[in-house]
Amino acid sequence: MSFSASAAPTLLADLGGTNVRFALTHPDRSAPLLDGSVRRYRVKDFTSLAEAIRQYFSDSGLSASRAVIAAAGRISDGETVKITNNPWSIVAHKLQAELGMDSVHLANDFAAQSMAVTLLKPADLVSVGSLPIPVISGREEQTFAIVGPGTGLGVGGLLMREGKASVLQSEGGHAGFAAHSPEDIEILNYLNQRFGRVSNERLICGQGLVNLYDAVCNIAGKTPEPLQPEDITQRAEAGSDPICVRTVETFAGIFGSVAGDLVLTMGAWDGVYLTGGLIPILLPWLERRGHFRERFEAKGRFRDTMEHIPTQAIMNPEPGLVGAAALAMMELDKSFPLK
Repeated sequence: MSFSASAAPTLLADLGGTNVRFALTHPDRSAPLLDGSVRRYRVKDFTSLAEAIRQYFSDSGLSASRAVIAAAGRISDGETVKITNNPWSIVAHKLQAELGMDSVHLANDFAAQSMAVTLLKPADLVSVGSLPIPVISGREEQTFAIVGPGTGLGVGGLLMREGKASVLQSEGGHAGFAAHSPEDIEILNYLNQRFGRVSNERLICGQGLVNLYDAVCNIAGKTPEPLQPEDITQRAEAGSDPICVRTVETFAGIFGSVAGDLVLTMGAWDGVYLTGGLIPILLPWLERRGHFRERFEAKGRFRDTMEHIPTQAIMNPEPGLVGAAALAMMELDKSFPLK
């Protein structure tokens, strides 16, 4: 494999609360990620990101002099980040010096997830609801919301303006949970007694699924079992536990409410992309079993508008890395294809 002398590979990292994923991208390649370069590591197995990167280079036999790090946390001055739900802190210039790199660029993970939308193919997406997948255009003014439950709840935005893409970085997952039904109110009261303030992330993420299961058990007068998120979804899928079925249905409905609220807050009239590690598992409930679209559209005087806003699930297994590749292209002032 040969590359032009003026171009060089870039290390990509998608860093969350539980896992860090690595890959390489190269501006001479049409695909965002180099074949065979994707690897995943558990955060808890390393004391720092630098240690994990060295392990990746050793395992893969690859190397790079530049890096784009998409991290689950707020980026301060483009230079530092304390990872949410993760013990690592990263300072870009220190990481650059430690690894002997030419540059290290930090971005919020949902800035990367948002940019990924520009590079995804139709096969990477599944419509949730009956509306077609939107076409992203370099000629029109468009605004999209990106939201996804994983270890936490990420929120971002993609803005297309005058043929250029930009991202809105946010910590919208920490916005307060708004109850919309009598059951919501009971759930809110239960979680308020347990946590005090209740954010959307307290319900819509992996641990949020467990919190919601505990709340549904409390409402039903049942004693909750010590279940993990995967236990709840497996029992729900098998239909073997009515409480777990109800939990996942309720999760999907509340997720629809949260996604709809984001449209109103951000003016994301062109569509919403659903991403995160839980999406492939939850897709049957999002599509038909959990009232996702019903609650997404239930926005009072804006119902008619909401009925015409498409929602689509990202099924590509590495949207964070794909988005980091798009950010790397932007950093090199290299254009990328818009559908």
